[in-house]
Amino acid sequence: MGRTIMTRWALQRYTTAEIWLRTRTESATERLSARLTARSDRGQTSFEYLGIAVVIAVIIGVLATTSIGDAIQKAILKSIRKISGGGK
Repeated sequence: MGRTIMTRWALQRYTTAEIWLRTRTESATERLSARLTARSDRGQTSFEYLGIAVVIAVIIGVLATTSIGDAIQKAILKSIRKISGGGK
């Protein structure tokens, strides 16, 4: 009977220690991930806008310097004329 009591006592202590350790670990992990997320997101939006602006500038440059730009311009003007009733 003494052995059963000792085993229960040890199991209770182990379980209590494991729960305490898991709680501490989860809390520390949450705090650390919150810090890392806050640091890594700083300035992210400005870089995204800069990337979009560069892509748009490249597209405009390609359209302005190739015959594709002329074809697109003619198609757009033709569609506007159709909508406004100005002809084919």
